[in-house]
Amino acid sequence: MANPSLFQSIRGALLPAATARNEAGGLAYVREPKAALALYAATGCLNGTYYADGEDQLAQVLALSEQVDPAFVARTAVYTRQVGHMKDMPALLLATLASRDGETFASAFPRVVDNGRMLRNVVQILRSGRTGRKSLGSRPKRLVRQWLDQASDAAIVQAAIGQQPSLADVIRMVHPKPADARREALYAWVIGKPYREELLPEVVQAYEAFKRAPDGVPSEGVLPQMPFQYYTSLSLTASHWKTLALDASWQTLRMNLNTFARNGLFDDAATAAAVAQRLRDPDRIRRARVLPYQLLTAYHASAGSVPEPVREALQDAMEVATRQVPVLDGHVVVAVDVSGSMASPVTGYRKGGTTAVRCVDVAALMAACVLRTNPSAQVLPFDTGVRTEVRLNPRDSVMTQARQLAALCGGGTSVSSPLALLNKQKAQVDLVVIVSDNESWRDTRHGGATQTMHEWAQLKARCPQARLVCIDLQPVATAQTVEREDVLHVGGFSDAVFDAIAAYAAQGPGATRWVDKIASMAL
Repeated sequence: MANPSLFQSIRGALLPAATARNEAGGLAYVREPKAALALYAATGCLNGTYYADGEDQLAQVLALSEQVDPAFVARTAVYTRQVGHMKDMPALLLATLASRDGETFASAFPRVVDNGRMLRNVVQILRSGRTGRKSLGSRPKRLVRQWLDQASDAAIVQAAIGQQPSLADVIRMVHPKPADARREALYAWVIGKPYREELLPEVVQAYEAFKRAPDGVPSEGVLPQMPFQYYTSLSLTASHWKTLALDASWQTLRMNLNTFARNGLFDDAATAAAVAQRLRDPDRIRRARVLPYQLLTAYHASAGSVPEPVREALQDAMEVATRQVPVLDGHVVVAVDVSGSMASPVTGYRKGGTTAVRCVDVAALMAACVLRTNPSAQVLPFDTGVRTEVRLNPRDSVMTQARQLAALCGGGTSVSSPLALLNKQKAQVDLVVIVSDNESWRDTRHGGATQTMHEWAQLKARCPQARLVCIDLQPVATAQTVEREDVLHVGGFSDAVFDAIAAYAAQGPGATRWVDKIASMAL
């Protein structure tokens, strides 16, 4: 038999050499500008992360946007808004186009600005001067006016929630021309000018009458169907809070559990049970298009304030929401990075608004979701090595499995370690999924290819059909692997990630690449 070490070395020599260092100092590959921009857009929230702050992210995104054509910037904005459900990054990418390519900006505007919050985000970024201009300019003003003209009364009322800028500020900036007296009255109500109340939408009239209750305390009875936020500053009775909770949309209920708890809603066991029943209702969950990440966020945020029966309903909702995770053929391995840097909040550090959900929580959730529909899958948590002391029970709830994995968080990072273990075991593998922030440093080499690429080449020699999916949870410009036919890069933590894995697992090299899918988005 020929010397295996010799031929392994020859095979390794053909691997592409790493030409960069990541933020942790380890060898890495520089991403292509389109791939890097897509990753920043799908994972970046313009807040501080473990290795970089919001200013660094902003500078990277602006630089990358200049390196790719405006059409791809626009399509990335559309993809991350419509598929990735991001907010700040799509608005930023759209704003960069205002001074670079007006026609492309106009084409992407209605696809990205799909509600009042996104409208305000884009206006805020444009006026900040960070994307090349401090005023809106004629074309952006026209598009903002068009949005206001075409918006329903309900959309205007919803858009009036929030500040910096408020919708009132936006209206004063662009001076929309009301189509009739009713819209004129609504604009006046938004900006605080005198208005004829009888011309307001009926629900707004009812709300204004509701606020004028004797002694400032609204009377009992059915509440006007205004957005939840309009009531949080009012003096409400227990009956009113119950009405708000039981009339709220599923997503509004999920997002405001702590507010309801602070106002004593759950002091009544029957009301708590009714809320729990709404949260676990499969039909409501499907209609709300609930993401597992959203449930994880609610579960973490409600700890200590929301009663356990209600939090248990969130776990039940998770089981419903994860039923759509695809079944994957063959021997599947999910490697979960539980190193110290994964303790960073997944949406970054933000003064007064840092999420309780860490990167490791999301990575663990992804692994648990795959295990739920693929009970024979092997889960390998790793830091500098594989943490073999954990054995997950596929029958446990998704929340329980994710909590077990996340509890391991700490230590250095060797992204290659799960591949090294599989090679040591001579395991037969069809699909490996690595969920990480890619800041590998403990397995760094003096030169040549990264250790992850060396280990993958060795695994491929034994399992030529094997494919590798690298899921990145943080906005970084480097990677531990080179994307090629047998290696797929995906970024983010929405359901779109599971769709990409399923397509790649089923179609192999012929599957549409993540960046190609973004490039194919219609404008």
